[in-house]
Amino acid sequence: MTLSPIARQLIGFGPHLRRHGFAVATGQLIDFLRAIALLGPNSIEDIRRAAVAVLVVSREREDEFNALFDAYFLGFGLALPETDQREDESVEAHEPTGMQAEALETEDERPAGERAASAERLTQRSLAEEDDDRALAAFERVAPRQLPSRKSYRKAAARRGQGIDLRRTLRLLVRSGGEVVALIRQRRVLRHRRILLLIDVSGSMKEHTEQYMRFAHALTMAGRQVEVFALGTRLTRISDALRIRSRQQALRAVSLGVADIDGGTRIGEALQALLSVPRYLGFARGAFVIVLSDGLERGGHERMVDATRQLAALAWRISWLSPLATGDEFRPQTQALMAASQHLDSMGRSDRLEEVASHVLNAGKAG
Repeated sequence: MTLSPIARQLIGFGPHLRRHGFAVATGQLIDFLRAIALLGPNSIEDIRRAAVAVLVVSREREDEFNALFDAYFLGFGLALPETDQREDESVEAHEPTGMQAEALETEDERPAGERAASAERLTQRSLAEEDDDRALAAFERVAPRQLPSRKSYRKAAARRGQGIDLRRTLRLLVRSGGEVVALIRQRRVLRHRRILLLIDVSGSMKEHTEQYMRFAHALTMAGRQVEVFALGTRLTRISDALRIRSRQQALRAVSLGVADIDGGTRIGEALQALLSVPRYLGFARGAFVIVLSDGLERGGHERMVDATRQLAALAWRISWLSPLATGDEFRPQTQALMAASQHLDSMGRSDRLEEVASHVLNAGKAG
């Protein structure tokens, strides 16, 4: 299919923004083109409004975005009617739209950062496997029996139960010729509670990313309903990769799929993206939500706090585990995590796998 020069220029705007530190996923670029089709467009300002709304431009970066927009479109001389004066009206998207779990490939690889940053870095990192991790092996042995569970609506026969299984009791009565031999009791079957694991893969979490991914694989193998997402400058669903039985192959698939690993931090926007996709939103309903992050959010923390509040309203329980915690009584140091702590059920340390595994299993005992 041959694209017109205008179509090629519009499609190229996404990579242009990525080269200058803006996070633009494939789905957002598609929504950008759809928005332009709906608006007409009648002028270059229609394209600008569509870009600001769909590509989720924050107020702090509007001036930078407008400069890049003018240099790209006006510099190329896009053949559209141009307004005499830029309109003051700007469209702000409160929640990201069109964010995809698929990773974007790039040739521009940059070194990992040690501090929280908002710029997106598309890199690829090899996640090694460590077979001698005793804590992980111990967790794998007991997790299938001790993970958080809930009572389902399905009932099964049991020696001790709160009710009588009339159907099975009547069948036994018929087989015994009308003689009452025993009353068969029943109870509700226990099922694993859904677990939603959110892993911060930014540069400030670089030292812990590998062990978190190995724990995520062990948890996915042990639990029946486990969903895992990577949080950085974008939201990446890695559940399918972690369902590969071979840990080495699973970690390799994760390293290939997470493009923003060791990059910047946009925890709030990533969590908002999770809440904006209905299928992802369903993963949190009634689930045990675990966030593995230091909470080093760049810029304003309103989105992170609001997303945490919404997750807490949906989830059975929400826990935030940070590698910055050094004791049992963890007090958050970052402004974002301090504000979000009011919506959390528990907080703890995650500098070692033993602590993470113990927290998950203790939640199962409490539930």
